[in-house]
Amino acid sequence: MSRVLLFGGTREGHFLAGALVEKGQEVTLSVATEYGEMVLEPELRNHPLLTVHSGRLDEQQMEEWMSGGEFGLVIDATHPYAALVTRQIREICSRLGLPLLRCLRPGQEQRGDLEFENMEAAVRWLEGQEGKILLTTGTKDLETFRSLKDFEERVYARVLPAVKSLEICLSLGLKGRHIIAMQGPFSAETNLSQLREFDCRFLVTKNTGSQGGYSQKLEAAKTAGAISLVIGRPEEEKGLSLEETLEAWSRWREKQTGEGKQEEKQQAKR
Repeated sequence: MSRVLLFGGTREGHFLAGALVEKGQEVTLSVATEYGEMVLEPELRNHPLLTVHSGRLDEQQMEEWMSGGEFGLVIDATHPYAALVTRQIREICSRLGLPLLRCLRPGQEQRGDLEFENMEAAVRWLEGQEGKILLTTGTKDLETFRSLKDFEERVYARVLPAVKSLEICLSLGLKGRHIIAMQGPFSAETNLSQLREFDCRFLVTKNTGSQGGYSQKLEAAKTAGAISLVIGRPEEEKGLSLEETLEAWSRWREKQTGEGKQEEKQQAKR
């Protein structure tokens, strides 16, 4: 049976990797960082059917890897805000003729106090405001906030507890209590505690869905009397739920098995 290439250090990616190897499927799980590999459950990380590749790839590297003939199916379970990577995976699969499944974490209908198309728009709005900010979107967009006046005093960045994350925060001028290195998702109580501890007037988040603790952030902001700023998803893309992805994989496997038996019969006749 062909190997499955699974992109995603998300909770969905971990779940799918575990479910597939338990069903006897060989899987290569591609995660962007060493931290993405480190947080895998030990039983999964050491499973004989699972290979983990950690490290970011540009489009050319990704295509060279995927064109090697090792993979029969690609599953994109990356973060819903990883628009560039998702587009690259889609285009490469199209060029190579590789079947692709997009497992997409659904957003939640709950709305924040203010909605912005992108991070830059949120920063422009915050430039005209006063008050401290709890930034819960990680390090990827942190540099965008660097343009804010009194950035080092206003922003409290919640980031993954990884060396790279700390290095980014420190390089931009954040230090001490302004770096909250913790792994989520977080309860409403934890969010509320941090908003109150740092006297934050604003909470910035993305609509990361239930798996990302989105509603708990909005609930905490409301309780604390803080204004929640929500960054919209980069594009309205279609995708499958976890259950639908597993069902689609099962159909692919049945087709693979059927084609394999057909080939064996043809070889036997020769």
